[in-house]
Order: sequence, then C-alpha cells, then structure tokens
Amino acid sequence: MAVPEISERAQSLLKTLIECYIREGTPVGSRVLARHSELDLSPATIRNVMADLEELGLVTQPHTSAGRVPTPQGYRVFVDSLLAVRPLEPEAVRRLERELAPPEEPEPEPEELIRRASRLLSQVTHLAGLVTLPRSKDFVLRHVDFVPLSGRRVLAIFVVNEREVQNYILRPGRRFTRAELEQAANYINQELAGRTLEQARARVVEAMRELKASVTALLQASIDAAEEARRSRESPDYIMAGQTNLMDFAEFADIQTLRRLFEAFNQKQALLHLLDQCLEAEGVQIFIGEESGYRALGDCSLVTAPYEAGGQVLGALAVIGPTRIPYERVIPIVDVTARLLGAALSRSA
Repeated sequence: MAVPEISERAQSLLKTLIECYIREGTPVGSRVLARHSELDLSPATIRNVMADLEELGLVTQPHTSAGRVPTPQGYRVFVDSLLAVRPLEPEAVRRLERELAPPEEPEPEPEELIRRASRLLSQVTHLAGLVTLPRSKDFVLRHVDFVPLSGRRVLAIFVVNEREVQNYILRPGRRFTRAELEQAANYINQELAGRTLEQARARVVEAMRELKASVTALLQASIDAAEEARRSRESPDYIMAGQTNLMDFAEFADIQTLRRLFEAFNQKQALLHLLDQCLEAEGVQIFIGEESGYRALGDCSLVTAPYEAGGQVLGALAVIGPTRIPYERVIPIVDVTARLLGAALSRSA
C-alpha cells in the first residue's frame, strides 16, 4: 500500500489516536488527543489535522458527534512507519520456552508441541492462537502391493517414508491378472523404492519404453494415486486455541459478525491460504482487515510467522484478534514463539 505523505505533526497525532483506541476501544476525540499528545496544540487545530487524516482515509468518524477511529489503512501506516517494536525481555523469552518445552520432561511429540504453541499464543496475548501442523515436502515410496478387487478395480497399498501406510483404489481401465499385478509391484519395489514421487514419475516415463503398455498404465495410475495421497497428506491442518477470547471485544458483539468469523475458523480454507503466503516470507507478516481478502476476516488482524526446523520451513503460526490488537506486544510474541517452536521441533526430531 502506498503510504500517504503526512506531516510529522499528523503522524504524531495518528500514532496517539491509534494507541488510545487500541487501549480503550472507543472513538477518540480532539480533547483526548490534546491531553495524551506531546504536542502543544489546541483542540481546534487537532480537529483540522483529523479532518486531513480522514480525507486521506486513515481515520473515520463513526457518528457526526463522535471522535475518530483508525481505518485499516491507518493501522497499516502505524504498523509500517510509526510503531517501534521492542524485543521481549530475556526472562519473558525463558518463560515462553519453559511453557512450550519444560526442560525436565521427555521430548514431546511434534503435535503436542504444536498444541502447546497454539495454547501459549492464546494465553499470553488473550487473543486466538493457531499453528499449522508440520508439512513434509518429501514423500518417499518404500513398498507397494497390489490386490485385485471386483470389476476392474485394484487396491494399491503404499508404504511411504518410514512406516506410514496409504491405501488407494485404482481404476486402471482394464482387468489385471494377479500375475500382472505382482509383476508391477515387483518392478516398483525394485526400481522405485526409496525414490521421491518426482524421481519415480521420471522413472515410469523411462519404463514405458521397456515394459508392456498394459503394465506401464498400471504404474502410471499408481504414481497418480501416490501423488493424490501426497497432496492430501500435505494439505496442512491447524490447531487453534482461544477463539472465545474474541467474544470479549465489542467488534464481535454482533452475532452475525461472530458467526461468520467462527465459520471461517471451522472451514479453514481462508486461514490456510493466508498462512501459506507467509511460508515463503521471512519473519513476521501482518494482515490488517480487508487486506486478508476475506469478508469474514474484515474486522480482524492476523500477525503471522513461519516456523522451521533443520533449515526447512514446516508451517506457520498466527495470532488473530480485532484490528485494534496491541501490535507492539503481539509482534515480538509471535516472532519469538515461532523461533522457540522450531528449536523444540529440531530437538524432538
């Protein structure tokens, strides 16, 4: 978003207005700004500056006689240009680390760490916290068996990675004998075991020049099924905590607004799409109001960060609240929790 050109005086008043609104949650009038601002300005001068900021789309006036509140564009200017984020104190970092992975207990399972991180984000910020489950980029074939079923169907049993089993029904187009299925399974186990899907697909293309077309059709159907299994497995889910914290905010007092928001939490596609965007970025990303592109999240802000282990990005975490969340406090909490979660997952690997 292009940042409007505003004077230092206007920047100072916008910063004060947003800080007051985040703290109190009510429209901010010129007298309040005069009292909290470090500028020696009359209420009339402040009203003129507010009118200029409103014309730029950075603040708005809910009612004619009310004070003003920041718009998503105003929050964006605040976050990008006016906010000074301070690192968490060392003791606060150690406290988060102890809550996430107490040193005296055995290394927890990855999903338990994800659950703790989500709960920790919610408890510390008093907002909603969520963490996507780790995704694996590699999908290595270990063993395949084929079992004939009725009609032309074939049950394909894949063992992938170390010990995960996936079952899929293939419809290769014609009936295969048990001997042909055994031949295809032997070929995959001899030639493709230990390969990733991309490597296996390339090898099948070579096999089409060496084997009967009927068998290679079964091989291609097998690889397609494995690819479907990989996509299903890598479609990340998330663990969320603290949704009910949002009911304490006036922004979600309207039952229809709250229902749309909770439906978005349950359907998950919108949140997963936003979190996917932060996987390719470094550090904290912030989506404010309409920036999310989803109506249900139009009154929310998301502060997100990717987490990684072993040099590989595994997922993302986020804090969700109204657009007037305390950014100065939430941003470093999200950043530190992402780093601590990655470190804990590395130790438990």
